[in-house]
Amino acid sequence: MDVTQTLLGFVRTLRHAGLDAGAHRTQTMLAAVDALGVSDAGAAYWAGRLTLCGEPDDLPLYDAAFLAYFGGRLPSRQPPLPIARPTTVMAAGSGAESDGDGSVGLAASPAEVLRHRDVAALSAAERAEVHRLVALLAPGTAPRRSRRYRPSRAGVPDRARTVRRMLRRGGEPAALARRARRDKPRRLVLLLDVSGSMAPYADALLRFGHAAVRRHPTLTEVFTVGTRLTRVTRALRHRDPDTAVREAGSTIPDWHGGTRLAESLTAFVDRWGRRGTARGAVVVLCSDGWERGDPAALGEQVSRLSRLAYRLVWVNPHRGKPGYAPLAAGMAAVLPYLDDFVAGHSLAALEELVRVIARA
Repeated sequence: MDVTQTLLGFVRTLRHAGLDAGAHRTQTMLAAVDALGVSDAGAAYWAGRLTLCGEPDDLPLYDAAFLAYFGGRLPSRQPPLPIARPTTVMAAGSGAESDGDGSVGLAASPAEVLRHRDVAALSAAERAEVHRLVALLAPGTAPRRSRRYRPSRAGVPDRARTVRRMLRRGGEPAALARRARRDKPRRLVLLLDVSGSMAPYADALLRFGHAAVRRHPTLTEVFTVGTRLTRVTRALRHRDPDTAVREAGSTIPDWHGGTRLAESLTAFVDRWGRRGTARGAVVVLCSDGWERGDPAALGEQVSRLSRLAYRLVWVNPHRGKPGYAPLAAGMAAVLPYLDDFVAGHSLAALEELVRVIARA
């Protein structure tokens, strides 16, 4: 793998983690790496840390992403001194590796390769690596105009603030105050299928839900569906992903059970959706579409949900596999009511889901 592509993959991981690593900062980082000469992992670490982090709150996130992407331990806390540029750079292996003539190259850990691997086919160690990277995702909806206003230099006149300014000046004329509507993210609702057919993907999807809750705790709701509806938002608010998933699993009575999506969605729409949880929200339903009940009933409930939601996204782990076609009766019944139909079988697919949610 080329060194530049490796570093760009690391920048992409940082962006999904929530860092503002734009094009200008990325170019600065590549120039810094080029100036230092990629002699070891420490050079790349400090080149990125000094150019991609814009505030102190970015540093813990940067360290976590570096550990997850490149593996190993963090370099020493002393920034490296500038060194001579090597004549050649290798990009094979993991971490730093000598090429025999004194040059040392940098390459990504297997995390970059794992991005496109199906979660169901991973070993335990590979799955743990993917889980660390899923925890760095930052799902968030696009902002919308709220009904509340904020002071602004441009916008409609703010009569109340203008009058208060005049009163403070003894009735003398004052500059006209203005106001504009506040921007507020839309609510995000995740409905995760934890039935037996979704068992290989349920853990990764719950961790995705944990990342979403961590991003916007008050604007994100997570439910599991199977034979019944279970709200797991409170359990997923725990800071540690492993603890959050473990507590969520203990509250799910139908884990790896059967599939009655129509009944679960009926319960959600009646008890939560119509009362405001789904109104104007981006609703993401993660399921393979296998339904034991009447597919027509499932289609009816998805139709009801689509009328409440601002946008309805269906995530099917089989969507990204070669030769897949939505031939299952449940999927065929719901397709007309979906705004987006995406895959969810790999880390790369979940990263694409983050972009779909943000575009909504």
